Amino acid sequence: MDDVAGCRLIFPNISDLYAFRGTFHRARFNHKRRNDIDKYDYIKQPKPTGYKGIHDVYVYDVNSATGKHLKGLMVEIQYRTKIQHAWATAVEVIGFITESQPKFQEGDTRYQDAMALASEILARAFESTHGPFPHKEGIELVRDFLRLDKELKLLKTLQGLNSADSIVSTNRNSILIFSPSGDLEIKTYRDAPEALRALFQLEKEHPEKDIVLVRADTSEEVRFAFKNYFSDAQDFVHLVEEGCQVLSGAPMVDKTAVLTALNKNRLKK
Repeated sequence: MDDVAGCRLIFPNISDLYAFRGTFHRARFNHKRRNDIDKYDYIKQPKPTGYKGIHDVYVYDVNSATGKHLKGLMVEIQYRTKIQHAWATAVEVIGFITESQPKFQEGDTRYQDAMALASEILARAFESTHGPFPHKEGIELVRDFLRLDKELKLLKTLQGLNSADSIVSTNRNSILIFSPSGDLEIKTYRDAPEALRALFQLEKEHPEKDIVLVRADTSEEVRFAFKNYFSDAQDFVHLVEEGCQVLSGAPMVDKTAVLTALNKNRLKK
């Protein structure tokens, strides 16, 4: 986040993402983009961690007297595909449930390595692009990832997490409260002013907690956008398993057997 305001947009695929971004750049408004078009394009140039997505930073402009004090505020817009969002969610969940932070390259480096390999697997299998290991053979990628997964029990751990109960409410304003211990509390409100008042009060009373206000038409939309709060990495697990199958040509029913076969070079490239 470049400043105190931001927006994340999630797209079905890369072509839709770039098409929307191109249209948005041609929009007629006074907000000015600070960055060159490719500066924060982490799809073309993925981060070493495996992070993929695109960021644009705008300088907010407003002519109204009431909004004058907001003029000059930096607003960051993040663009991701569903595949990239699944990966980024898993990285954040790992940060919640372990003592490592692969997102910031802190802690056990095996988590960083596993997620970087997973990023490359997903990019090749589903998006016809590359991650941080463009020169590795597909078989090598799968073998290296499964070795780390066997040590860390990463996919099994993520698969076994219990996500929080669904939000059952007709209210469209929700506050998600994530405690340092990993517990999630959800409060819902009928209108935005009431929710904002509650947000400011909760932030004041609980500075140690991660608190976010969300507006969405359905519970499913909240869960999709904030899967990390629900410890929901199921999409990532399924995608990685399928990606390994695509690149190795072998079903992931028994990962140990697949790893053994890969080590013996029994599987075709």
